[in-house]
Amino acid sequence: MAGILAWFWNERFWLPHNVTWADLQSTEEAAFPQAEDLYLAFPLAFCIFMIRLLFERFIAKPCALGLKVQANGPQKAQPNAILEKVFTAITKHPDEKRLEGLSKQLDWDVRSIQRWFRQRRNQEKPSTLRKFCESMWRFTFYLYIFTYGVRFLKKTPWLWNTRQCWSGYPYQPLMPDLHYYYIVELSFYWSLMFSQFIDVKRKDFGIMFTHHIVTVTLITFSYVTNLTRVGALILCLHDAADIVLEAAKMANYCKCQKLSDLLFLTFAVVFIVSRLGIYPLWILNTTLFELYEALGNFPAFWVFNVLLMVLQILHCFWSYLIIKAAYKAISKGKVAKDARSDVESSSDEEETVPRSKAPHSTVATNGTSGANGTNGYLTGATCSEEH
Repeated sequence: MAGILAWFWNERFWLPHNVTWADLQSTEEAAFPQAEDLYLAFPLAFCIFMIRLLFERFIAKPCALGLKVQANGPQKAQPNAILEKVFTAITKHPDEKRLEGLSKQLDWDVRSIQRWFRQRRNQEKPSTLRKFCESMWRFTFYLYIFTYGVRFLKKTPWLWNTRQCWSGYPYQPLMPDLHYYYIVELSFYWSLMFSQFIDVKRKDFGIMFTHHIVTVTLITFSYVTNLTRVGALILCLHDAADIVLEAAKMANYCKCQKLSDLLFLTFAVVFIVSRLGIYPLWILNTTLFELYEALGNFPAFWVFNVLLMVLQILHCFWSYLIIKAAYKAISKGKVAKDARSDVESSSDEEETVPRSKAPHSTVATNGTSGANGTNGYLTGATCSEEH
């Protein structure tokens, strides 16, 4: 095992020329990031998850009920042993031939059977109350950690001059505030990695899971190699849009349509400006060019930048969905719902209703990160489509 770890952490791969792991060892004069510090993230991630459960139960739920958020889930399908057996053991989406067979067996018309399967699929969707509590937790955490990050970074020289991210490397002492910021962010994303399997199921589960993996990998390796200055900039930048997004979702669940629309449009502007403007011009510029000028070329340089480019690809994908939704919002006068994080994979089409009676389309959702969010984002849709 020691040999494998020595091979994996080869300093000629992870560190620039003329820099060794010995240069990153803490001394009496200065503390530097140590790999063993990252073990703190696992118990802290568990603590964050437990805090979330308590927060949702004793703070978010009473707030939701006070705001008259709907507590009940979708209408349940009437009990039927035969259809239930088909649903659980064979298929949740019976084809025409099977529908006809069930129709003859039960003496039901095909439309009634289709309605039963639709209701049974939607029965597994979470209630609006549960989604509100989840969004309120994420909103609270993102607001806290973003505020903390801004208060810390505004006092640092590298916020205003990104070349300072590499000045004096590797002899950049780890400040206590930066250590706390990094470990809390890493712990939160670890908690998202695991809670994603029990949270509201999203249609973009795979994309968000990829986002969380990339984020955790970047945080881990940038910490070990003491590239924490630029890492802090990336974390703070990504948290900004998620605050507005979760606020928009909560307004939607409270049926405050005008506020939800306003927050969604604000989120769209913040997301596109930060992820398609500031991120490539500020972050990628310094990691691709200024880092190369300051420290030269080394293998991990490409690892970090490839991962950062993967994030940018995800930003472009989500921005496309946001712009698509914003276009429909402008053309129809209402906001389309968010397909990244609020359309559950178990959702299904409801019975078609007349447009004049259909409620407004709504906002919902990274990821993560997010991301997450952060934690993904939007697609145009009407209320009768996969909601």
